[in-house]
Amino acid sequence: MKVAIIGANGQLGSDLCRVLAAQKIEVAPFLHRDVDVADAAQVDRVLDAVRPDVVISTAAYHKVDQCEVQPERSFAVNAIGPANLARACRRMDALLVHFSTDYVFDGKQRRPYVETDPPGPLSVYGVSKLAGEFLAPNYCSRYFVIRTCGLYGIAGSAGKGGNFVETMLKKAAEHAPIRVVNDQRLSPTSTAECAVKIVELIERAAVGIYHVAAPDHCTWHEF
Repeated sequence: MKVAIIGANGQLGSDLCRVLAAQKIEVAPFLHRDVDVADAAQVDRVLDAVRPDVVISTAAYHKVDQCEVQPERSFAVNAIGPANLARACRRMDALLVHFSTDYVFDGKQRRPYVETDPPGPLSVYGVSKLAGEFLAPNYCSRYFVIRTCGLYGIAGSAGKGGNFVETMLKKAAEHAPIRVVNDQRLSPTSTAECAVKIVELIERAAVGIYHVAAPDHCTWHEF
């Protein structure tokens, strides 16, 4: 089995590469700069060169505030991107693993969300990610939509300047003021643990929508 990973140097992508390599699974790694998922021709060209059995895309435009002022870019990456990947996967009979987010919900529910709960995004980012959830299976029958949240990993998020844990430790060591929101509840999730579960799902080939996150929840402040 050959697995193409888009965003292989990101915090989730790097852990996916490590877990797959440990199981002797061939990985075709691509950096985000190697392929613009919003460019259908480029997606086809890159994937045709490796002909993978599985395509895992961590590509996302996830700067929530910027999505509000750049909705075109948000939908290009988060909605059109998954559609382009799904078309390519259908043509190659490959499995698509697409990552979504807890932002597809409105956050008003008091219990943890499950896969069958109706979405209700409140932001451009959330709406664009939900659009990607709908478009991907519209073009490809072999797919996973993985909703996760609060990811943190050793590689950190280039778009957000590292990971939350190390940022807090750095600020504490520098005795810098720390301001963290205390009104957003989430399930902070290790990318290392998330990667293991993703590989398990791929091996089971049980397509559909899955929530993959740590079992407990807290606010960013409590975390």
